[in-house]
Amino acid sequence: MRVGLLANIKPEGLSLLNVNADGQMDDTYAEWDTRDVVEAVRDALATHPDVECEIVEAVPDIALPRLMVRKYDIVFNIAEGMRGAAREAQFPAVLEMLGIPYTGSGPWTLATALDKARTKETLAYHGVAVARFKTTADIGASLEQILPGATYPVVVKPLSEGSSKGVKNSSFVNNDEEFRREIVRIRNDYHQASIVEEYLPGREFTVAVLGNGKTARVLPIVEIVLTELPEHARSIYSYEAKWEYDVPDSPLNIFRCPAELTSELQKEIENIVLRTYRALECRDWSRIDVRLDSAGKPNIIEVNPLPGILPNPEENSCFPKAARTAGLDYNQMMLAVLRAGCERYRMTLA
Repeated sequence: MRVGLLANIKPEGLSLLNVNADGQMDDTYAEWDTRDVVEAVRDALATHPDVECEIVEAVPDIALPRLMVRKYDIVFNIAEGMRGAAREAQFPAVLEMLGIPYTGSGPWTLATALDKARTKETLAYHGVAVARFKTTADIGASLEQILPGATYPVVVKPLSEGSSKGVKNSSFVNNDEEFRREIVRIRNDYHQASIVEEYLPGREFTVAVLGNGKTARVLPIVEIVLTELPEHARSIYSYEAKWEYDVPDSPLNIFRCPAELTSELQKEIENIVLRTYRALECRDWSRIDVRLDSAGKPNIIEVNPLPGILPNPEENSCFPKAARTAGLDYNQMMLAVLRAGCERYRMTLA
């Protein structure tokens, strides 16, 4: 089986903690994978004796000619895209146009999931619990004008970013001054509207799902233990928490997998996650973020159809962490995703 591994590769020498000319953290390429990660995925897929895997860098002048002539049996898609609010959907749409099978969710799901408001609107329509929210680009408005009846704290995030881009400690706001400051920051730095969400004060979890239809399964639930963050950090899983405080040389003890849950709460989380997975038409795999409200009920925060897949256990990547707890090593995890994609197309991979 010829597999094309479609990926955006971070420029060489650029770390997640790159600093721009203004001395600010530059998260431009935060969503892209390093070459080491992409090669680890390729090597994992190639452990299957019937798989021949080739990396295809997901930039138009490289990928488009190769996709048109190399005749891959299936493309393993981890491409994040380059620009635009629907960037994750661009290459899947091209693959569908070319008639090439591929792993993972389709263009509608990928475009919707990257838009936090459209995601929450879709889930609310399907009766899935989400925090009350509103989008705005109005730098002069108060919280009461934007989200009547809401009280501080609230969380203010960029509308269409992934990998915690733009979600900073300052995103947890406590007054109108901070509220307006964040809307200005997001408009200036990300050139987009903000989503304003009521703060959910309960425990936070991230949940990996593998498979399709009735065979889709929830892997062991990961809890993000926010009390393990540095003292000055706000109680949200921010960009700083993900990429600055938690590093391989000094990892935070921030994750519990499997999470310590009552059987009732575990079932509630699994149920809302699978309902979300189906409502958004996720395919093959996704990681879904959940937070408990003041009554202890699960609410969906975000949906990640292209989950992070760092191979090094020291780097606290949650989908591989859940897979390891379920008894799947990195190679087995990646092959399970490939098999799920193949099965959708009625292709056989032993």
